[in-house]
Amino acid sequence: MKKRLSSGKWLILFVLSVILICILWAAFNYVTDPFGVFGDRVIKWWSYDETNNPRTAKFSYLKEHHDEYDSYVVGCSSTSSYPTSELNEYFDASFYNLIMYGADLYDVEGLCRYLVENYTVKNLVVNIYVDNGISYDSVSNYLTHSMPIEISGDSPLEYYGRFLFANPSYGVEKIKDKITDTYLQKPFDVFNEKTGAYDKSVRDVEHIGDTDSYLGVYPVFADYPKYDLTITETENCVKSLTAIRELCRENGVNLVVVSAPVYYDYLTAFEKDELCDFYSALAEVTPIWDFTSSSISREPRYFYDSTHFRNAVGKMALARIFDDDGVYIPDDFGFLATAENARGHFSTLFDVDEPDVTEDTKDVPILMYHHLAETSENPEIITPESFEAQMKALRDAGYTAVDFDELYAYTTTDATLPEKPVVITFDDGYSSNLDFAYPILEKYGMKATVFVIGVSVGKDTYKDTGVAMTPHFSLDEALAAEKSGVIRIESHGFDLHEVEGRDESPIREGALQRSGESESEYIEFLRADTASENELLAGTLGHKMTALAYPYGKFTPLSEVILNEEGIRATVTVTSGMNTVVKGLPQSLRAMNRFTVYNGTTPDELIKMIKG
Repeated sequence: MKKRLSSGKWLILFVLSVILICILWAAFNYVTDPFGVFGDRVIKWWSYDETNNPRTAKFSYLKEHHDEYDSYVVGCSSTSSYPTSELNEYFDASFYNLIMYGADLYDVEGLCRYLVENYTVKNLVVNIYVDNGISYDSVSNYLTHSMPIEISGDSPLEYYGRFLFANPSYGVEKIKDKITDTYLQKPFDVFNEKTGAYDKSVRDVEHIGDTDSYLGVYPVFADYPKYDLTITETENCVKSLTAIRELCRENGVNLVVVSAPVYYDYLTAFEKDELCDFYSALAEVTPIWDFTSSSISREPRYFYDSTHFRNAVGKMALARIFDDDGVYIPDDFGFLATAENARGHFSTLFDVDEPDVTEDTKDVPILMYHHLAETSENPEIITPESFEAQMKALRDAGYTAVDFDELYAYTTTDATLPEKPVVITFDDGYSSNLDFAYPILEKYGMKATVFVIGVSVGKDTYKDTGVAMTPHFSLDEALAAEKSGVIRIESHGFDLHEVEGRDESPIREGALQRSGESESEYIEFLRADTASENELLAGTLGHKMTALAYPYGKFTPLSEVILNEEGIRATVTVTSGMNTVVKGLPQSLRAMNRFTVYNGTTPDELIKMIKG
């Protein structure tokens, strides 16, 4: 007969089983470490950990990497919009961005103290925003918002137990997400681990145009919700900012305090006197570069929501602080508030209820041409006579031709554009562009951008098949035209423009990923294609590409990100429509529209078309 286990032995087995489960549970959470509390020693995916809790994960990251940095920018989510590249340049330093979700000044004080007392710190930039006046020393979630134990002073048993025995689904999700991760930012890895800032690579290339289109993408600005908010934590914020000031003075750290831009409709949720008292009290502690409310705050295209603004705005703020007159900055953007002038400044800053804002934008039509020939049955092939009539019509209607360098200068500096700008473009790089278009452009005081196919430059046959094609000019032939300023050579891709039946199958459709091509192979191809085009252009013309026309207008968000990383400042498609170029937002030059001009397009039809 089998002996039955006694109740005491069953209890021992049960306890041992529970202990084993707890050990395995804790071990799993330690190994996966989805909050970066234990140094993420196995998976080493800091971007993911920082997305779950930037406070704990960035702290752990800096334990290993603090010797790579000597300066820090600290604060709430909008802190990320002060790019570390510009911070490094202006301060001659190596910055790490310590943005934390909903950071209050109690968190900021504790983190600043730890940094200064434990690491080498030359500069501290503290970013303050209006919500700091609402909450102080509060933790909404002890997994996603808790401070590191070295700062919080929590009990080690309670602190580490919180993460060791967290729901294991966090670790499971990390493993699953690691398998499906891609080059572009996803909701589970929104940080750049090297800089500590949000990865805004996609945000920085998303198309921005007219206000109505933008409101369709960001509808919160179309009918902004109404709030009633009260500032209650001014005294505590003053206490923390004073402590940070004294910490920096005692340790020889350069302290710069900024108040972040806020979308104007959100500011109306507060009483004006409360806003004035809050900001004035802080400026009496230490000077503050104030960017809270200006013409920037009244333009939704500079924002994603009420308190999160684009990197371009952060660049403008830093340029104002360092008096960089090479960067576009609205006249009313940025004021150094001090104990002497703060109350006078803030007492009138929030007075305007319904500001009358004049948009600093330009509508810019872009025309698309290809080949010119003496006779034409193809409507897309233009006769010299038709082209000349169209150029004369543009001139007589008061249009001035500009190029993409001028558009970029308009968006990034104080440069202006003519009253009626137009961009004239040719795709492919046909010899007819020099033979026919160049002298006509010169005659009417116009200029054009020609997007050349790198592999076809100077050729009259297709690269793969040897089939005859319309002749393309060589760069040596184009050199004089470019030096004249009438023609600017840019890129149609080195080998992006493949043609069915003329190039080896399967062809690539514009800048799209080929079937069966991995993401890494696609990225490698785009970088190599750009490098080849740059080498080609620089070798003869002395400049690299800064603008690209997508063949067939086909592109992906990933192609936009990669090309932006490779220095391409403007891209154009074949989609018909007007472009709105926004001062201060160079990304309004991405994925731009073009009007196709046909041989049968009369001068009157052309002018009517580009007038919208």
